[in-house]
Amino acid sequence: MKKIVDYRKLLGVQKDAELKELKTIYRNLMKEYHPDKFQESDEAKTAAEVKSKEIIEAYHFLVSIAPETLEGFIEEYTNTISSCGIADYNWAGLVLTVHFLDGSAYEYFEVPKAIYVKLVNADSPGRFARRHIFNSFPYRNIVKLETA
Repeated sequence: MKKIVDYRKLLGVQKDAELKELKTIYRNLMKEYHPDKFQESDEAKTAAEVKSKEIIEAYHFLVSIAPETLEGFIEEYTNTISSCGIADYNWAGLVLTVHFLDGSAYEYFEVPKAIYVKLVNADSPGRFARRHIFNSFPYRNIVKLETA
């Protein structure tokens, strides 16, 4: 997905970057582009603010899809996709958002329109998604369950 590629390019990391590396790069970039360092002109400060917001967004996004992050929630994810029905789903620009009946929601990236059309037309969208989407595309949790 273009968003993932752009974020990796912005931070200068490879696909296999670990969380520790992401954090180090993020901190170094934030030191370099922190708006407080650009007090000489309003233009420079504004540009630094924009750049730092982009860096923050890229960092948080890449952390959310990192294998180390996903491994920490694999049991919860497996339980959700195997035992909870789909409440709603929508597709926009190769991103499929699936809301589950347990209140959780996930974004799946690089999902072709043809797969989405097959999901819409499937007799059982849940079964189709389990077979062709849930473990086939990069994903991230966008609505976390509140644990009691």
